Amino acid sequence: MSLELKDLGITDGTDMILEGITYTFEPGRVYVLMGRTLSGKTSLMRTIAGLLDFTDGDMYFNGEDFDVLPTWKRSTSMVYQQFINYPNRTVLGNVLFPLLRSGLSKAEAKAKALEMIDKVGLSSFADRKPGQLSGGQQQRVAIARALIRNSNILLLDEPLMNLDYKLREQLREDFRELFTTSKDSVTIYATTEPAEALLVGDELLVMHEGRIIQSGVPAEVFENPNSVTVAQIVNEPPMSVLTAEISNGTFSIGHRMKSQIPAHLVGLPDGDYQAGFRASELTIGSEGDMKEEGEVDVAEVAGSETLIYLNTPTGYTIVQEEGIHQYISGDKLGITIPPERAFLFDLSGNLVVAPGN
Repeated sequence: MSLELKDLGITDGTDMILEGITYTFEPGRVYVLMGRTLSGKTSLMRTIAGLLDFTDGDMYFNGEDFDVLPTWKRSTSMVYQQFINYPNRTVLGNVLFPLLRSGLSKAEAKAKALEMIDKVGLSSFADRKPGQLSGGQQQRVAIARALIRNSNILLLDEPLMNLDYKLREQLREDFRELFTTSKDSVTIYATTEPAEALLVGDELLVMHEGRIIQSGVPAEVFENPNSVTVAQIVNEPPMSVLTAEISNGTFSIGHRMKSQIPAHLVGLPDGDYQAGFRASELTIGSEGDMKEEGEVDVAEVAGSETLIYLNTPTGYTIVQEEGIHQYISGDKLGITIPPERAFLFDLSGNLVVAPGN
């Protein structure tokens, strides 16, 4: 029951929307599409659902040409960013609706619907209408309606995007448990959130400009991004990427900060590189060998952390600091860069070595 894409592409005039998508999706696994806005995630999902025609390549399901099937004959369910429910029906009515034409008796269909409602934690809301529910509850209704169809392919297009931070955290855990019940379905989940990808997915497909640029187990992609582009996509906030040099046993950043070559960079040829640093591994203060002065561009509180965006002589740098801190634009801060945590890329942006390797 696998879904196979072979060199799939969409060209709209002179614009390439999707290009060279080749991948096989197996049932019982959750595949996460991750990329920036307009990277092609939604276009790929809509193509699989039959809502968008592809101009190049082939698509097969269970070995048979999938493209010849009209949209209404494809066993696919899709959940969108926006809550799409029937406002005049109760929660039970919404979830029951896909079963009404399935041939089940009314009693059996209702029993299945109530069981699914219980799985998504809405048993006490079965008689309410969507307008009486919170945003998170409404999205659970949409998920329940999609899951109960028991479709061969389940597509979820950033279903948590419009929810608040706390609710997203809660539903990520719930969704992972729900998806494990879909052993016979191909589940494809799109997100821009690295934490979501790590928690929800079995396989991660990083998309950029209509192409898959890296795929693999989420943790492996996160720890070994094959390029600067992937490194910045799978880290939130994005990695700070600074000019670097190895020369005569010395590792330098921006020709200003110098240290001994860290262990994971020993043996690399002298030359110019790019060094990437995660925001969580940079620190405010001047305590290590590699110190830099920066001027705050903007600081924002994200939950229990503060993100500080700084202009430095070495380049634009982002620091993630635990706790809530008050910085204003123009503040002068010292930062410390740990050379042992450098992701090293060549000048073309390809990964040379990651820390820990």
